[in-house]
Amino acid sequence: MNLLEVNDITSGYEGVQILWGVNLRLEKGKLTTLVGSNGVGKTTLLSTIMGLLRPWQGSVTFEGREVTGLPAHARAKAGMVLVPEGRQLFTEMTVLENLEMGAFSGRARASFQQNLDKVFELFPRLHERAKQKAGTLSGGEQQMVAVARGLMAEPEVLMLDELSLGLSPLLALTLFESLTRLKKTGLTMLLVEQNVSMALAVSDYAYVLAEGRVHLEGEARALMKNDEVRRAYLGI
Repeated sequence: MNLLEVNDITSGYEGVQILWGVNLRLEKGKLTTLVGSNGVGKTTLLSTIMGLLRPWQGSVTFEGREVTGLPAHARAKAGMVLVPEGRQLFTEMTVLENLEMGAFSGRARASFQQNLDKVFELFPRLHERAKQKAGTLSGGEQQMVAVARGLMAEPEVLMLDELSLGLSPLLALTLFESLTRLKKTGLTMLLVEQNVSMALAVSDYAYVLAEGRVHLEGEARALMKNDEVRRAYLGI
């Protein structure tokens, strides 16, 4: 069953076309990854899916309902949650206050403590730093806060833009391990990531975006063995 469908999306900025008829499917309970070089339209696609950018043509369907005309806040309320590139935390607020900001919907507020316990179990370091200002954390810890804040919203689908950007290999590995644990809970996720080998290793299905179009798609393990993907993105 597809939880989210992107149908023939064409989009861009100020008359400059970035996406050209993109189609994408997220199967419920699966981790799907979107990989590609810088500037091919990955973030543009996420922005269009979330309603931050209006498509020129095409549609977005979530849980069988077309949401193309809905604003971003309505999509978020419906269960579509984006962890943006660059984290975008409230740096002068504590870790706990940032997490509280994630629980904006009625259902998320009702189960706040339960969700808080879950994210502290997933990221024990955040429990230790709950009263610390987010701006004083390391880059890896800030990324943990960003992911945890997204989880506090009780998402039906969690979209993550450049999870490992700027992080050390060890911290990146820690975050990817958290995705594996989340996948076991049945959470549907879409990951946009430059670390192609690690992204494919944890994902079920993958799309390769090139020049604003889906160039390749398939089971993540199969794409890892694809000679074209290995040459272009894995350096093998």
